[in-house]
Amino acid sequence: MPFAVRALCLASVTVLGVAPVSVADDDWSVVPSAGGIQDGRPYFYAEGAPGTVLQDTVSVRNPGGEPLTVRLRGADADNDRDGTPSVRARAKDTGAWITFAERTVRIPARTRAEVPFTVSVPADTAPGDHPGAILASAGGRTAAVRVHLRVGGPTLSALTVEHVRIHDGRISYELVNRGTTVLTPKLGVRAEGLFGAVLDRAPRTLPVELLPGRRVRLDEPWPDPPALDGVDVELTVTAEGGARAEGAAEAWFVPKAGVVAGAAAGLAVCTGGALWLVRRVRRVRRVWRVRRPGQSGQPGRPGPVVAAGEPRTEVESTGAVM
Repeated sequence: MPFAVRALCLASVTVLGVAPVSVADDDWSVVPSAGGIQDGRPYFYAEGAPGTVLQDTVSVRNPGGEPLTVRLRGADADNDRDGTPSVRARAKDTGAWITFAERTVRIPARTRAEVPFTVSVPADTAPGDHPGAILASAGGRTAAVRVHLRVGGPTLSALTVEHVRIHDGRISYELVNRGTTVLTPKLGVRAEGLFGAVLDRAPRTLPVELLPGRRVRLDEPWPDPPALDGVDVELTVTAEGGARAEGAAEAWFVPKAGVVAGAAAGLAVCTGGALWLVRRVRRVRRVWRVRRPGQSGQPGRPGPVVAAGEPRTEVESTGAVM
C-alpha cells in the first residue's frame, strides 16, 4: 500500500480530558513508532491525495510489572470555545478513517506493543488539513497522540475577526478559521484616543492552533485603559499562508465618580432652573394681573386689578423684574 509519513519538529499536544502522552517512567505511554523503533516523532504526519490509503505504526509501552490491556480508537481533533485542543465526541473525519490491526491490545509487563494502522482517505475528501488523534485508554487513563493529515490539492488560508468588545479590563473577540488549513495566528493591537495612541502592541503569536472551520473566543488583557477618553480599538490578525483580518470596536472611558458628579451637577442645574422659572412666574403674577379693557388710563390696555377693600397701589413699568 502507498505510504506517506513525515516527521515535524513540533510539541505534543494534550487533548482535552486526556492525559499527556509523556508520563512517568513507571507508567504506560503511547507514541508514534516506525519499524518497531521509537523514532521520537511528537505526532503522526501523513499526506496523500483523495483515495489514498496511508499507513503507520503506533507504539504502546508498558514499563510496569503487570500486564496491561489498552484500547485504541481514532478521533477528530477539535477546538473548545476558548481555543483549547480537544476531540469530538463522534468521529466523522480523520478519526473515522483510521483502522487498527488490533483495537484492543494486551501488553505483558515491561514490554512494548507495536500496532499498525491505516488512514483511508475517501475519494471525495476536500483538500486541506484534516486533524485527528489516536486515543489509547487503560487503567482509568486516556492518552493521545495527534494525527496531522493533509489531503493534497489547492488549499486556502483565511480567517476573520468578529464580535470585538472592550469590557472589564480586557478586549474580547472571536477568531474564525474560514480556510482549509490549520492556523497559528498572530495578534497586533492598537487603540487611538482623542489625543493619540493609548495602546500599541506589536504582533505576537497566540497560544492557539485554530483548526479549519472552527470558531474560538479569546481575550486580550488591558488592565490599564485610560481614565477618561473615547477610544477606537483595532485588532490585526495574521497567519501563515497570507491570512489576514481586522476587527474594531469603540469605547468611552469615564470614571464612575465623574459620572456620579456629572449627574448630580446636571440634576442641580435642572432643579435650579425649574425653581427660578417657578419663582419668576409667581412674582410676575403677583405684580401684573390681567386688567379688563377700560380700567387703565389707556382704553383697551390691561392694567392691575385691585381687590375690594385693599388700598390702591400704582405700579410703574420700568422694565425691571420685580
